[in-house]
Amino acid sequence: MAAKDQLLASLKKERDNWVSGESLGRKMGMTRSAIWKHINTLKKEGYAIESSRRKGYSLRDVPEILLKSEIQEGLNTRIIGQREVYHQDIADSTNVRAKHLAEKGSAEGTVVIAETQQLGKGRRGRNWFSPGGKGIYVSIILRPVLPPSESPKLTLMTAVAAAEALISSTSLDIRIKWPNDIMVRGRKLAGILTEVSTEMDKIEYVIIGMGLNVNIPHDLFPADISDTATSIMLETGRPFSRIRILKAYLEWFERYYELFSKSGFAPVLKRWKELSDIIGRQVRIDAVHQSHNGEVLDVDEDGVLVLRDSAGMLHKIFSGDITLLNT
Repeated sequence: MAAKDQLLASLKKERDNWVSGESLGRKMGMTRSAIWKHINTLKKEGYAIESSRRKGYSLRDVPEILLKSEIQEGLNTRIIGQREVYHQDIADSTNVRAKHLAEKGSAEGTVVIAETQQLGKGRRGRNWFSPGGKGIYVSIILRPVLPPSESPKLTLMTAVAAAEALISSTSLDIRIKWPNDIMVRGRKLAGILTEVSTEMDKIEYVIIGMGLNVNIPHDLFPADISDTATSIMLETGRPFSRIRILKAYLEWFERYYELFSKSGFAPVLKRWKELSDIIGRQVRIDAVHQSHNGEVLDVDEDGVLVLRDSAGMLHKIFSGDITLLNT
């Protein structure tokens, strides 16, 4: 643990109490000057720390910022978020930053977080609305031992993990819209974007990004999505801790990633179907070059949607935008 993080842990143990710089220095094997420098760094990060020449230091408040120290504290994972965690106030896109890190060799489980994104990306090249301090914008680097053809399953797995985290944290009636949108009462709460780098017949790395609307009020959403998007705060009537929700997501993500790795996709797909109400529904699928209307018969073992149109023909849909029809 870095010296700054050790100091923060000591202050948290004595939260709202005074701790002298001398005692902190003895405990950590540091000079009082070094302690003072780390205290100033913590203050710049947003920690409310009072200083007194006679009493020392007292931690009064912890910022609601997705800092590495706050995410890793009590995080119940083995790999995800336990190694490299990168936090930025402003990022073009957490997926872009994660790709750069992956290409430089960052390990599986590396997490990239931003308070806001300037060029946040959704599926099919769309922008993702990313207001500062109001949502969770996070990407995870994976290096799975899978053939490239199996990588789409990771997207459905992530949707299940995100849904489980939100159900456990908020008690909302979370549903998954194929393939990976997280919905509440028909409005979009979160989106997932998976990007894969392959080398010959193997996966080099996978970047899984998620944007989650946490404490966004209705009047902050842009006009073009104000009728289709929602946030946890809007659905529950109160703000939520982004730190707590992000930690829950990382824990559920690792749980399902390990399940997928050890037991295959079947148990993940089973839970995905339980959280989705798509099977048996009449839908329209808008793909890149064509559209299909029909009844959803199944989502198969590869995560592909099986549709039967009005003429009785079966279609396997690998990707596209889905709309439920009122029939």
